[in-house]
Amino acid sequence: MAIRAVIFDFNGVLVDDEAVHFALFRELLSKEGVDITERDYHERYLGYDDRGCFEAALVDAGQVAGRERLDVLIARKAQRYIEVAERSLRFFPAAAETLETIAARWPIAICSGALRSEIEYALRRLGRLHRVAAIVSAEDTDKCKPDPEGYCLALDALRAYAPDSPTEGSVPGEYALSNPCRDLTATDCLVVEDSLAGIISAKGAGMQAVGVANTYSSNELIQAGADAVITELAALTPQWIGCRFGS
Repeated sequence: MAIRAVIFDFNGVLVDDEAVHFALFRELLSKEGVDITERDYHERYLGYDDRGCFEAALVDAGQVAGRERLDVLIARKAQRYIEVAERSLRFFPAAAETLETIAARWPIAICSGALRSEIEYALRRLGRLHRVAAIVSAEDTDKCKPDPEGYCLALDALRAYAPDSPTEGSVPGEYALSNPCRDLTATDCLVVEDSLAGIISAKGAGMQAVGVANTYSSNELIQAGADAVITELAALTPQWIGCRFGS
């Protein structure tokens, strides 16, 4: 078994903004008469995408979570996120460098419950959007983590990746002559996750999973099914991946 592609979660792995998402969920839900605590968020809602979080919180509070109401809340949160991000978006140490070194060795994808606009905005700020072969965002899925749908879609997106047809803003890379992922299987993929729901999702899709202990403890990540745990993103090097998972 050898790794042939790496799929990153986003929030809590590359972007240090889980506290921002909690604050925005709490702000908008409070206007709907729903109060959530930080403990509620980490234990109940953190693995959800925006729609899933708003829906679960409203239902838990005994309220109706209709599609139109959820659409309005999601749009309001997206606007507020960009406003906050413009002032104080934070990335984990070595986020840009890790994406660069991993992308130089394997095709990489992003699989996140965040909105595509948020993901692309942050990747542009990092200067690494052109290094990402595929993005699966909240708009692409019907079910959020811990359901494996997102990672299954990321596998499909990598298989369909056409590196010899670069998108706007991309540059020619190491895979310009052919698609190295056309016959990719789930076991060829290594997922990098910070949440318990994300680990469960990746394992449910049949992939290998590394937990980054940014949000949960190493023990919690291992118990959720992580095949290995690192304490900082800088530890995720091609050499480490090759030694631990094969290359």
